[in-house]
Amino acid sequence: MAKNSTPLVLATTALLALAACDGKIIGEGVDEGGFGNPTMTNLLVQTGQINPVQALGERFAREVPTTITFPFNSAQLTPEARATLDRQANFIRQFPEVRFRVYGHADLVGSDGYNYSLGKRRAEAVVGYFAARGLSRSRLEALVSYGETRPVIQTPGPEEANRRTVTEVSGFVARHPTVLDGKYADIIYRTYIEGAVSVPTTTTGAAGAGDPGASAPPAGG
Repeated sequence: MAKNSTPLVLATTALLALAACDGKIIGEGVDEGGFGNPTMTNLLVQTGQINPVQALGERFAREVPTTITFPFNSAQLTPEARATLDRQANFIRQFPEVRFRVYGHADLVGSDGYNYSLGKRRAEAVVGYFAARGLSRSRLEALVSYGETRPVIQTPGPEEANRRTVTEVSGFVARHPTVLDGKYADIIYRTYIEGAVSVPTTTTGAAGAGDPGASAPPAGG
């Protein structure tokens, strides 16, 4: 066999194993928008070809709005922001092994120092909101504020899109049992794996044509 066919063989073997392991269909009923992608990415994570933090971060960004915005010169959460944070919190709650970081930003109105502080307060407001909903602060960071240095829209005036926080996956909880076991792919695709359903076994009372033990039917016309 040609040397460059090895990755294809490994990928095919993994796909078959995940599809038929223990009489289950892995991921049955889970629509992540790209049929087959979870299984392939699972393989790449297992073999070290994809960084698990990156893979989970991409999933978070795909499934949940990662950004909220703020009123001018304020770190108060609007009802719309709270609704988005509730969605983020629901995702975070599924992964007790994973840590998240909140980045605070400001628009370009005001001094650098003031906007740095304002961005930090916005990030801390998000972490506080998560904590109030039962998420452990040990898994949440509000340590980095970009202030006004990374605007979405380059304008010197007030701009809501620039007054924001962004939540991102930052890593895994040190010494968590699952992480120590190295089961990163299980963590990333927990919902995918839990979506497995048993394959029903069809039996009939009489031997059929496909039954190797069936007797030949009587001759007739």
